[in-house]
Amino acid sequence: MYLNVKQINKENFIKFGQLISTKNIKGENINTDTTKSFYDLVNVQILGNDHQCRVNIFKGKKRQFPLHINMLENHPFSSQAFIPLQKTTFIVVVAPISKIPDLNSIEAFKIPTEEGINFLPKVWHFPLITTEDSNFLTIDKKDYKNNLEIYNFQNNQEIFLNYE
Repeated sequence: MYLNVKQINKENFIKFGQLISTKNIKGENINTDTTKSFYDLVNVQILGNDHQCRVNIFKGKKRQFPLHINMLENHPFSSQAFIPLQKTTFIVVVAPISKIPDLNSIEAFKIPTEEGINFLPKVWHFPLITTEDSNFLTIDKKDYKNNLEIYNFQNNQEIFLNYE
């Protein structure tokens, strides 16, 4: 099976999480009009006993396409946000929340420059897919050891991501 990449918007991504964007949002001028602030762009969710979150930087390496998608992961106790630190696009491969991923429901989205995403807890996704070497600010649960489930595809489950 081959996946084609769709353009993301808030409506077509809502079942997987949130698109982080300042487009079409009224900002507030602060600091004597030297800064425009856009508040509450994402709903960070931390579940379980420990409610601390962590802020990280991931240094992503450019991927080669077609990309073999051979597993998905999810984070059962937190959302996970990805915010690029450079002007770059990136791609997310996702499947809806379920006990194991429904491979017939996998979708791929292109995230435009200056935008990010926040996966809902338990949403299946492939690890970071960058279109160039890029750094990303990520936010998720501080106690990450119990916050990762991995589903490895079976031998007959071949999925490839196309991107140009």
